[in-house]
Amino acid sequence: MNSATHGGAPGIKLTTPGAQGFFKGRDVFDWLFAALIIAGVLFAFSRYGASMDGYEKGILTFAMPSLIALGWFWRPLRLLVVLAGAASLLAINLYGQHSDAFGADLAAADKVFWLKYMLSSQSAILWMSLLFFMSTLFYWGGFFVKSGESSAAEVIGSKLAWGAVFMALVGTMVRWFESHQIGPDIGHIPVSNLYEVFVLFSWMTALFYLYYEARFKTRALGAYVMLVISAAVSFLLWYTVAREAHEIQPLVPALQSWWMKIHVPANFVGYGTFALAAMVAMAYLLKTASQRALLIGLIGLPAGLIAAILAARFFAADLSPETIQGLDGWARKMGGLLLFFGLCVSLRKQLTARLPALPLLEDLMYKAIALGFAFFTIATILGAFWAAEAWGGYWSWDPKETWALIVWLNYAAWLHMRLMKGLRGMVSAWWALSGLVVTTFAFLGVNMFLSGLHSYGTL
Repeated sequence: MNSATHGGAPGIKLTTPGAQGFFKGRDVFDWLFAALIIAGVLFAFSRYGASMDGYEKGILTFAMPSLIALGWFWRPLRLLVVLAGAASLLAINLYGQHSDAFGADLAAADKVFWLKYMLSSQSAILWMSLLFFMSTLFYWGGFFVKSGESSAAEVIGSKLAWGAVFMALVGTMVRWFESHQIGPDIGHIPVSNLYEVFVLFSWMTALFYLYYEARFKTRALGAYVMLVISAAVSFLLWYTVAREAHEIQPLVPALQSWWMKIHVPANFVGYGTFALAAMVAMAYLLKTASQRALLIGLIGLPAGLIAAILAARFFAADLSPETIQGLDGWARKMGGLLLFFGLCVSLRKQLTARLPALPLLEDLMYKAIALGFAFFTIATILGAFWAAEAWGGYWSWDPKETWALIVWLNYAAWLHMRLMKGLRGMVSAWWALSGLVVTTFAFLGVNMFLSGLHSYGTL
């Protein structure tokens, strides 16, 4: 083919920016971001290096090129990282102006204006919760505004989601600092209990969605994905009030391991992307499934769960009053879910009017599950090593381990059927959506109804 056809001079080979090399395509802002990350890591080593063990130093060293690469790959991440880091350092500096016998005086969180209303860990996480709720409302409002493919309400919803992720990261980093100010050997990365991992799940799921929103150039899925995030935030707020879960507690001996620092975040990459895929599947089904199938599937699932809960309530004689009260509460929650799904079915025309094409939805589902499966596999292997160190065996068929295996097998089968058998369409979508039920039970249900070695965050 003549090179002139492509608008180039004869004998000159046209190249893409990617072909010029990963580093050659960088601009001044890329290198400035890299310099800021390197400076931040060096500052962390100089300021907190004495408190780190060898594993923590290794993780921080590895995080430096990882953050730089992620910022170069997805440029909006750069501003998020820089602002979150700056806000966290501001909060630490404000705490540092008020000291007690051990370190920073955490009572300053109730006295200093910016800590009390914005930058203490609890304040930041409450802001995260509010912004996620507002984001959900604006995304849903976009369904009922007649405009182009991306309404103004959805644009606001997207910006609010970015703000919520920012506040979540600030809250997480500041909580990490606060834990080290309580006493010797108390400090730990905040991924050790249900309160902390629900914060992790919320911002991580939102961040993955925002990436796919930009990549696929559609905001129409925000309302669906923000639903599962808002549900997680609602649980987080209830858990905070009911159990005062925001209070920082010392780690139990089995959690005092460097494995926790990598096992738990890897796990929640899986949980977050599996949840994202399930909500995309819900959008797919609302767009394609028949009214009868939707009524049987979307409404039948919570109805079946209500029946199972009521059966346990009335036919199990040895349940404690607390357990009975908890079952009644979950029956009411499933009733609300039943009502919501019925509303979605009745409004399916408005809810699917601006959804992207079906092949794009299927592709997004596949990419989310594939990414989540890779990280969930890594997390499971890391968990086995952790179990060997803590309990002397790689696998003990503990309820959490058993259900983690069920989740892994479920998505392994889904990927196998797609790649080897060409699974597509509604069967694939129903499978991805039902996978959220399995994942939720592995994540939360095991802590609620079963006991075992992993029962650190019981309800």
